[in-house]
Amino acid sequence: MARPITRIARTPVTEKERQNQAVENVIEVLAKNADGIQEAIKLLQELHNSGILGALNAAVEAKEEIAKIVVGQMGRPPVTNMINNALAAAGELTAVNPEMTKKLMSGLAKGLQKAEEGSRTEAAIGIFDLIKALRDPDVNRAIAFGINLLKGVGEGLKD
Repeated sequence: MARPITRIARTPVTEKERQNQAVENVIEVLAKNADGIQEAIKLLQELHNSGILGALNAAVEAKEEIAKIVVGQMGRPPVTNMINNALAAAGELTAVNPEMTKKLMSGLAKGLQKAEEGSRTEAAIGIFDLIKALRDPDVNRAIAFGINLLKGVGEGLKD
């Protein structure tokens, strides 16, 4: 009866075989993704031709200096004021009804369009034109909105 095998002799993989296997794996990946790789090469060439790639490389190489400058700038009062203002505005915007914002932006766009159309005429507006405009329901609605807006701003300024 034969003896059981207790040791398996493994042949060591040489560095050259390991490199050949790595090259074969890379070639296989390149073959599977040829279109994407060609597009990436085109993109890199365009970035290189425009000088953007060089600028990015320089920025990466100087990352420590850039980080020092950014950190230094973040501590300046104008920057901290801007950040605080942005956070305060964002906080208040969460309280605003999005539908009202949408209506206001739509009205603003229409108002700008009407203003542009009206600016093409050279006609002067007199006092009677203003009184007549107050009778227009759209103008009246906008004036009432503006007055209420000013009232709310004034109430908010009391605090």
